[in-house]
Order: sequence, then structure tokens, then C-alpha cells
Amino acid sequence: MRAFEAAARHVSFAAAADELNVTPGAISQHIKTLESWAGAPLFRRNAQGVALTNAGASLEASFSSAFDGLADAARALRNLKPNADFHIAALPSVAQLWLPKKLSKVRARFPEINFSVTAMEHPPSLSRELFDLAIFIGVPDQADTQIPICADEIIPVCSPALLDRVDTLDSMTLLHDQTWADDWSIWAKATGVPLREFQNGPHFSLYSLAVEEAKAGAGALMGHLCLVEDALVNNALKPASDHSCNTGRFLFCQIPESSRQRAETHQVVSLLS
Repeated sequence: MRAFEAAARHVSFAAAADELNVTPGAISQHIKTLESWAGAPLFRRNAQGVALTNAGASLEASFSSAFDGLADAARALRNLKPNADFHIAALPSVAQLWLPKKLSKVRARFPEINFSVTAMEHPPSLSRELFDLAIFIGVPDQADTQIPICADEIIPVCSPALLDRVDTLDSMTLLHDQTWADDWSIWAKATGVPLREFQNGPHFSLYSLAVEEAKAGAGALMGHLCLVEDALVNNALKPASDHSCNTGRFLFCQIPESSRQRAETHQVVSLLS
């Protein structure tokens, strides 16, 4: 039933699989089981993806309402505990490079509350999952529940030792993060700085690993200033160019709807901003 509700809401087995942390094949199998039990098809499958049948569409609202209600009940049960734990979801790079220093101020303000952090590649549904706050880098949709913290500004960075030996980007190995695989092309296009073979070079599944390799002198990395600020201040990294640009994305906080917010939510966001 969860597989059907997520797939119906997204009209996509792949997006439902991402949300529920399973494979699209598992979503498809669960829905086939549900269709067999109901005796009616709920989705039409085609080469372009899936679409709800009339029967499936008639069930979507009631299933979503039921799971939202279940999540609200679970949240209310959790919050019966005095000073219940405050759960934060964050992009792995944000959780590793940006959040720890900021969170120290929050913990000092609320010493009676435990703040836990879960690293996730995609923002969770705050109406469905028991997270009190999500912090990601992306394009906010202007909703009141999305609070931009700063623009995502990028600039090439490298170790001071590498910059002493090699003073041009074209002579450096370019490091790449898989989450933002288009960083170098976005920067080159925005700044007008030509780069030869900018797709070549090592690729890393975690931005924090790429940052450590840049510190070690392995090459130049496209630095997201909100994430490498401390490394620049500490002189562990230096700008490898005079040119920076905005990606059009933002570091932002996502908070639940007002009825699902904790009493401390806005104070926590203010301390993080």
C-alpha cells in the first residue's frame, strides 16, 4: 500500500523507489501484488513510464490522506516524550561540512534536546517522515516552508602547495563530485573561462572526499563556498581562480507545515541561518 501511494503521488515507480529506499522493481512487484488482490489494474505501463488508471486515480487521495494521518499520529506519539529528539535530514556534504559548526550553537541553546542528523541524497517528505527539519542545496519552490540560507556560489579551489607549483587550471587535474557533475561546465560557461577536457579527472561519490583530496594536493575542485568556507579560512584550500559564479541553487532549510512543527523549529532555523 505504501508502494502504491508513493507511486501514485509521484506517478513514477522510480521516484517512489527513491522515496522508500527500494528498487523500482520492488515497487512494481508490490503494486502487482496489490492489483492482483484488488482484481483491477491501478497503473498503465508504457514505454514512457506509468500512468494511473481510473481505478488507481480514484484511490490516490484517500491513500495519501491515510498515510498522512498515520504519520501525524506517529509524530504525536513521539512528541509525548518531554524534550523529544529533534531529527534533521541533510544532504551528505551539508551534514559533513556545514552543519556541525552551526549545530553547536543550536545545542548550546537547547541543551535538554538531542539533535540527530541523517545524511540523505534526496529531501524527505516532511509530512510523511519523522524529520523536524531538512537542509539541502537546490532550487527552492518559494513555499513558506522553504527558507533560503545563502546562494550556492562556486569557485575552483586547490591546496596552497599545488597553487605554488601550478598556477593555471589547465595544468591541474580537475576533481569531480558525482552529485554536481556539471559544476565545471556551469562555471566555465558563466565566467567565460575556457577549460580543456574539463570532464576528465577523478570522480567522487561524496563531496567531502573530493574536498579532502583537494586539500591533499590531488587537483582542483569546484568549491561550493558555503561548504568550503572553513577550509578557505584555515588556508587548507585557496581559490584557484579570480572568478566565481552562482549556480542558481541555494542552501535552504525545509520545515514541516505549521501544524507539524516543533515549538523550537523557528528558533533552530534562526540559529542555523
